Amino acid sequence: MQTSHLEQVAIEALNDLKALDLITIDIRNITTLADTMIICTGRSNRHVKSLAENVVEKAKQNHHNYIKTEGEKEGEWVIVDLADVIVHIMLPATRAFYNLEDLWEPIELLREQHANSSTGCR
Repeated sequence: MQTSHLEQVAIEALNDLKALDLITIDIRNITTLADTMIICTGRSNRHVKSLAENVVEKAKQNHHNYIKTEGEKEGEWVIVDLADVIVHIMLPATRAFYNLEDLWEPIELLREQHANSSTGCR
């Protein structure tokens, strides 16, 4: 399954159950871990778990066979690893504390600046 289709499957699964504050970050130029990171918030532990379960279910329905999850027991932060797409589903306090958006987006800007300075572009 192509990354863009897999990303759409995950986003639709999250939107089906009303995930909050959903964002996607293209990380293919930052790391080899994945192509896309999706971050969203759930209203409660139960909602976080349900969102993760729905992503897994929709990925399976679309014949995606690499699916790993972590954190579903506690439900504060569940990671659904779909190889090329990594989905982070968190409670509001957990998301605010770890602030993944501010962790990943500045790295991309730094790499772009480094690439421009290395080629002599300004």
